[in-house]
Amino acid sequence: MRIKLVIIALVAFKFSFAQEISKDTTLPSKDTVSNLAIPRQEVDSPLRIMNLSPFFSLQADSILTYDFKINKPIDQYFWYLKSAPIGLKIDKNSGILYFKADKNLFKSGRLKFDIPYKVEFGVQNLRNAADRIDTSFNLLFFSTEINITRLKPTVGNFVQLEEGDTIRFRIQCEEGSFPMEQITINANLPITNFKPVKTCNDEFQWTVPYDFIREGDTAKQKVLVLQFIGTDSHRNNDTASVRLYIKPGVNYPQKMLEYKLIADEMNKYIKDLKLAFFILSNEIEQTKKNRTYFDVGSSSTAMLGTILSTSAQSTGAKNFGKVLPSLGLTLVPVKEAVSPNKVQEQNVATQIRGTIKRLEFMLTEYGLVGEKDIEILTKTKKLKDELKQSQLQLIDLPLVEFDPRYTQEDAEKYFNNPKVNKKYKMKIF
Repeated sequence: MRIKLVIIALVAFKFSFAQEISKDTTLPSKDTVSNLAIPRQEVDSPLRIMNLSPFFSLQADSILTYDFKINKPIDQYFWYLKSAPIGLKIDKNSGILYFKADKNLFKSGRLKFDIPYKVEFGVQNLRNAADRIDTSFNLLFFSTEINITRLKPTVGNFVQLEEGDTIRFRIQCEEGSFPMEQITINANLPITNFKPVKTCNDEFQWTVPYDFIREGDTAKQKVLVLQFIGTDSHRNNDTASVRLYIKPGVNYPQKMLEYKLIADEMNKYIKDLKLAFFILSNEIEQTKKNRTYFDVGSSSTAMLGTILSTSAQSTGAKNFGKVLPSLGLTLVPVKEAVSPNKVQEQNVATQIRGTIKRLEFMLTEYGLVGEKDIEILTKTKKLKDELKQSQLQLIDLPLVEFDPRYTQEDAEKYFNNPKVNKKYKMKIF
């Protein structure tokens, strides 16, 4: 009986506890649960692309297909491309992106590997132009078949040069899988003042200095090997070599100065010789005049003595007339002492005139033809040797650089006088 009472009490307690739970206000009602459901999508929410990817990579000779999705009914919008690589398409109605990476596009150079292409595209409402999205993504092509980019200089492998020459050529690239990012230059001999090459189609320029082959070098020719090493983004490299065979050249600016210096020195020496010839020749002329005066005096004395001895009336006059002819004879040795013949001066004057004529001929014969006369070294040496030889021959001649009694114009005029030329002209018997 007790057991039944306990069971009845437990059932009653359970029933009363269930009623209290059902009346608990903390549990939501049906209306409350229905209000917590996910709200419906608003019609005026902003347009967006739900699966936009900022980057695509595609292997050569493969196909790309990608379906863009928006958060609006697709039938009210259209898709468009603003900038894209050749071959890329998008369906304006569905937004499906399509591209076939044909190898011919890469072989022809219209597309390149390892270069990101920026693709600009968008979607717009058919009825409301303001309801639109303009965005972009990057498209990169890669290839498992690697073709190294080759360097191609626009000059042959062997080039002949001389000192002073300038060489210039471009480094072109035969495009491979990846473009060249950097080009460096290596040389077997140190060079300076050259225009470097850094990327494809850059120009290399260098002027060979005149001291490239020095006087102490035994070799009369040097070989300069230039190596152009190109490296792409994947550290693949290619090397192109150019050999420059360099011979000694003529430093025309410097040699022109040397030639002008020796020519000016020779012209100055000629002017000094002409002035010395003018002074010496005048002294010889003065001596001849003095001797002429003595000759005239002696002839007059002899004639006067003859006249007096034959026609005089007095004996004293006749005797004096007999003495005068002997007096005239004594004047002949007197003139040798007063005005001796200048044979040595005459010979020196003749030598000076011959030297002047020879130097003037050498200046004319070995004159330069243009600014880059190929015989400038030979002509300069000839003038140097001739000037040195002339100075040695007349080493004892005291040169007169200035004389107040004479001018350079007088000396030049006297030297070119036809009478003087006739006087010193060699006679053939």
